[in-house]
Amino acid sequence: MSTFPGPRLGGAALVLGPVLVLAGVLLRLPYPFFFPHQLAASVRHPAQMTAAATCFVAGQVVLLFAVSTVVRQIAIEKPRWAAWSGALVLIGLVERVFHAGFDQAATDLARHRGAGYATEFVADAYGDLHLFSFLSFTIMFGWPLLAFAAYRAGVLGRVRAAALAAATVMPLGVLKGTTAWSIVAAAGLCVALIPAGLQLLKEAERPGRRTFGLASLGAVAVGALGYLSTLG
Repeated sequence: MSTFPGPRLGGAALVLGPVLVLAGVLLRLPYPFFFPHQLAASVRHPAQMTAAATCFVAGQVVLLFAVSTVVRQIAIEKPRWAAWSGALVLIGLVERVFHAGFDQAATDLARHRGAGYATEFVADAYGDLHLFSFLSFTIMFGWPLLAFAAYRAGVLGRVRAAALAAATVMPLGVLKGTTAWSIVAAAGLCVALIPAGLQLLKEAERPGRRTFGLASLGAVAVGALGYLSTLG
């Protein structure tokens, strides 16, 4: 019996998640790392910076399904390692989505009130405590623990486990630009996860006509609901 997220959704997430993260990282590469420069870039180059932010946060959401797939594979041999490592990485991914929400608010402020105004606001609010202030360690330690668990369970070999562990060097926090470490982290995700995703998709049972038809209707419904969501 297949369990969530299943081979198709899980396989697609393993491929798409790392690609989206890498695309987001590369799109913001031309602009300096710290938040004043990122806010200025969002005003001067709104299309590119919006695409970068959208790709990056979409990648984090898709990685929730990808990591769930890896955790399920680890759990076959190492259930305790799967539980602990999976929990840390999933919390870390949710924290990155939280950071993305702050990024969105700050960039909207920059575009409506000016980059200088937004920069002063972010500088004043940057140190304010919130729930995820106490959970940043999940981003730093989750990926290496998941990589070790995947290696111990035989899910990943040494090279791909090391590549997965490299995801820990992705800079954390709000309004962060791209560094060499960002590229290393995103590339590590690609090396570690994309082959596993392709293998899952290759092994997955081909959908029948009924399944394909229902999926097509579902895609149309999701698109329509997405549009309606923008109206509220």
